[in-house]
Amino acid sequence: MEARTRDAWTYVLGLYGLGNVANGVWMLADPQSWYNRLPAAVPDFGPLNEHFVRDIGSFFLVVGAALIGAALSRPMRLPGIVFASAFVWLHALVHVYDTARGLVAASHWLVDLVPVYLPAVVLVFALRAALRGARS
Repeated sequence: MEARTRDAWTYVLGLYGLGNVANGVWMLADPQSWYNRLPAAVPDFGPLNEHFVRDIGSFFLVVGAALIGAALSRPMRLPGIVFASAFVWLHALVHVYDTARGLVAASHWLVDLVPVYLPAVVLVFALRAALRGARS
């Protein structure tokens, strides 16, 4: 990508994409370490299922790739953000539902604030910016 076509979203989406890729690789490579060491109290949601962690890790990897593509390619920006947003928003809604129904302690509202809810909010603004860019 040429320097003159970079904007703030290039960096936000790129960093968020790299974070998702790193998380996905960790989940695939060492699900037990991810389960026990991720500072999001994952064990509160139930016992470790290594296969399931790897399944979700695969999706984090794909979402991360979509976000990196959205960061580096203007034509890929809108579809990449839409794709990533579908997972991120649904993931956030699952956390809202499970916390609201008492599956986990109310402390999870704060535990999930940065790793789950903030990305969903950021992608709302990213999608808005991408839609504006697609119209111009």
